[in-house]
Amino acid sequence: MRTRVVQSISEINPDDWNGLLNDGNPFVRHEFLRALEESGCASAVTGWHPCHVVCEADDGQLLGAMPLYLKTNPYGEFVFDFAWAGAYERSGLHYYPKLVAAVPFTPATGPRLLCPTKNNPIIPGLLLQEARELAARCDASSLHILFPDRQDRDRAQQAEMLLRKDCQFHWHNQGYASFDDFLNTFTASKRKKARRERRRVSEAGIVFHSLMGKEIDDQVWESIMPLYTGTFLRRGREPYLNLDFFQRITRAMPDSLVVFAGYHQHDMVGVAICFRSDTHLYGRYWGANGFIDSLHFETCYYQGIDYCIQNELKVFEPGTQGEHKISRGFVPTETWSAHWLSHPQFFAAIDEYLNNERQHVDRYMNFLGEHIPYK
Repeated sequence: MRTRVVQSISEINPDDWNGLLNDGNPFVRHEFLRALEESGCASAVTGWHPCHVVCEADDGQLLGAMPLYLKTNPYGEFVFDFAWAGAYERSGLHYYPKLVAAVPFTPATGPRLLCPTKNNPIIPGLLLQEARELAARCDASSLHILFPDRQDRDRAQQAEMLLRKDCQFHWHNQGYASFDDFLNTFTASKRKKARRERRRVSEAGIVFHSLMGKEIDDQVWESIMPLYTGTFLRRGREPYLNLDFFQRITRAMPDSLVVFAGYHQHDMVGVAICFRSDTHLYGRYWGANGFIDSLHFETCYYQGIDYCIQNELKVFEPGTQGEHKISRGFVPTETWSAHWLSHPQFFAAIDEYLNNERQHVDRYMNFLGEHIPYK
């Protein structure tokens, strides 16, 4: 076996790459990563320079891969290391560039060390070894694996990477027969609040449609994009993704794309752009053309929960942050990242920092767990 680095995922045959996947996670599929690159969303210009690591047999057969990027800024990572970068700068050192194994702009847990036999310890180890050697060759300060699944988290720990714990809020399907069945597990006050929020949206004359990728043409995207981009522009930021990316995904992965669109008469007034696997729904982006009471909760949470119940999906991950999700049925769920720093003193200091941070995260999750709406 041998490892090497490729500058674009287009250098790898799509069937070979997708043949490494063991689950239906849409974000590590060749089509998704290629759309990010070819649309310019993940590029050296945006600080996501592709340098994917692959492991091959002598005959060229693809045995493993790691989606990897050389980062020159913290843009679109969702695992915040600003303090680490600042400490490097104050010490006269450079934190950037760094290497990041992740899906750009996508804080969703999934595989990062791709190989068809997940219990094979050799291939993930070779991928990590090549990534560290690449860090030395390009003078990168560190290697980071963001939102790995449990098995890849364990692989990283075995490779002496430091683990960092964080918290998101996920919804879990307990075999609900309907949305009302789900709400009946709430306490009376929380159930009343949820129904009132849904009623406000319907009384405003807003009707929702769930659109799969094959139902979304360029005209629909023309209605979606101003709502999506407006969410970013109101915060003084440029959108992560562009129309070209979404059009490519619509063509390449129509069964993975789900859009919840709220219409007032014939005008789209609210939208949530989501992705799905056979078991999970992932909420990613939302937008609205103005404030309508409870529209955010209906668009981003209740529509997704209803969709999961109807389609028997097990988990709904609506994105990062947001303690307000708890009262809508989402529960604190741990997420992880793994980190290796080439500087020994900083490695030791961050190890101590992460040990203390994990205790804080545990206390935070325990506190939030006391406020879930269930009986």
